[in-house]
Amino acid sequence: MNAYNFIKDSIIQGKYQPGMRLTEEYLAQELKISRTPIREAIKQLKTEGLIIPLKKGVSVRDFTKEDIRQIYDLRTLLEGYSAAQAAASRTEEDLIKLTEANLLYEEAINQYVEGDFDQIVKIVEMNQLFHDAIINASKNQHIHFHISRVVVVPIVFRSFYWYSKEKLKRSLDYHKIILQAIESQDTERARIAMHEHIYQGRDQVLTHLEDLKNDVSYKEETK
Repeated sequence: MNAYNFIKDSIIQGKYQPGMRLTEEYLAQELKISRTPIREAIKQLKTEGLIIPLKKGVSVRDFTKEDIRQIYDLRTLLEGYSAAQAAASRTEEDLIKLTEANLLYEEAINQYVEGDFDQIVKIVEMNQLFHDAIINASKNQHIHFHISRVVVVPIVFRSFYWYSKEKLKRSLDYHKIILQAIESQDTERARIAMHEHIYQGRDQVLTHLEDLKNDVSYKEETK
């Protein structure tokens, strides 16, 4: 695994906690590599907003409730627009890809055992596959760039960590509504359903924000 992927995964999984100070020296020792790839990885992670600069080294970015609200408000606007555009522009091939992605998401949910880290990773990946298929169906080459700037992976991962089986199935229901709206080319319904879907994730994170910072079992399980 390269330096970028290692550091990013460590942040997502909670090994590097919000507010934790990281230095090139520490990371080089941790990965047993030179500082050059560490420096490049840090530069990329700064761009993605996962770490912030300090006078010496960097710190894993922490998120306040206001940060969460602002991030999800932007996601709602962008992904709602994406879903509406997908409903207007989708092809039969797009519908096939959307259906396949959602079936994989449903399969991952059905196999989920609460607290299983590997299965959470799988659910997050399949969820992203569905959302990426919507972006591709929108036929707007600029949307993915902008959405990628506000989809903060650690927040997404942690929101799923707290999902019960019931809430995961509710998320799947939203996917099905969005897919149906895109299939029937109902742009407004696709947009509104996506808004509600994104806000579901936001509410999940806001509800458990303090737990995410203090939950010892989470930190232990993701080491």
